[in-house]
Amino acid sequence: MLKGDYLGMALTIQDVDKENEAYFRYCAQGDFRLQRGKQSGLLRYPPTTACPWTRDREYDWVSVEGKGTVHSYGEVHHAIQPAFKSKVPYLVLMVDLDTQKGEPSEHEALRVVGNLVSPDGELAAPELVRTVGIGTRVRMVFSEVADGFAVPQWTIDEQAEQPEKPWRYPQE
Repeated sequence: MLKGDYLGMALTIQDVDKENEAYFRYCAQGDFRLQRGKQSGLLRYPPTTACPWTRDREYDWVSVEGKGTVHSYGEVHHAIQPAFKSKVPYLVLMVDLDTQKGEPSEHEALRVVGNLVSPDGELAAPELVRTVGIGTRVRMVFSEVADGFAVPQWTIDEQAEQPEKPWRYPQE
């Protein structure tokens, strides 16, 4: 069983949840891995017992580059978790990975969710939050929550070309 704490929020992965346990252990090693179905040859996220395209239960874990483009985001202004209250506003990003983009169809992509953080894994400051939107290029970083347990997060990819003005929801 994996147990950890992220900003005062208890996180637990039960032993019976083998796919998620393996996923978060790889993250703790700084290695972003996804399952690749043996029949379909396609990567999938989130970790699951069977391939969503073939229902095949056979898979390999494959290292994947954690880079992509913000597909969508949610800007949190009212934190439900008490430990997050001092961190608002913060962004939860849905990122299209560069890997396997447009497969198995032109409208599909691997989309991975995570918070926007600074390069050192701290939730991004409001000044940074206001600069990120749809189209922003990001890279993955890992936030350790316990020994052998880390969660993937997103930070701006400083080496990637960025859109001049990423699309953002109109501000109040």
